[in-house]
Amino acid sequence: MSGKPKAGEDRKALLAAVQARHRAADRRRAWLIYGTGAAVVLAIIAAVTFVLVGEVQQREQLNAAAARPIEGEQDYPDQSRNHTSGAVNYPQTPATGGDHAPVWTNCGIYTAPVEQTRAVHSLEHGAVWLTYRPDLPTDQIASLTSLAVGQDYLLASPVPGQVSPVVATAWGKQLAVDSGSDERLAPFIKKYRQGAQAPEPGAVCSGGVQG
Repeated sequence: MSGKPKAGEDRKALLAAVQARHRAADRRRAWLIYGTGAAVVLAIIAAVTFVLVGEVQQREQLNAAAARPIEGEQDYPDQSRNHTSGAVNYPQTPATGGDHAPVWTNCGIYTAPVEQTRAVHSLEHGAVWLTYRPDLPTDQIASLTSLAVGQDYLLASPVPGQVSPVVATAWGKQLAVDSGSDERLAPFIKKYRQGAQAPEPGAVCSGGVQG
């Protein structure tokens, strides 16, 4: 009879020990789950912060580059801007301004040449026109047109007879380069898209003609 209470106490002690081990294991699992979750959250925050900081730095660098003179840029001031339904003999190819069609070319990306007199009307409204020779390699065309994706007041198209492989044009401004990935193109766009050089900045670049 004297051994039964001791056996009961042993069972209670064993049960308490098992429960204690289970509680300790639960705490370890909880720390592991919460700790891993916190680590993942911190990693996501760090990654997002890195991306945002990088984007801010890129914008600041682009703004700084656009504020400086752009090497190779040509100026063509004091150009006429009458409306005409006839052909116009422009001194530059592509044209940087001058008399133009009454209706503009809708801004966007074109894989075929657009009507130059209508594109000049788009320039008058503050558009930047990115052009390339039709024989430009496909990867260079992709690099160039990627600058126009998702941005308004940008026009991209091939221009037969263009001397330089790639040209960026705004009203009265032009930059000829050899590559669609030239680092001067983005500052040119930043500087002159809806810039003060345009006679009618803010006028629409949609609702006109495709091409």
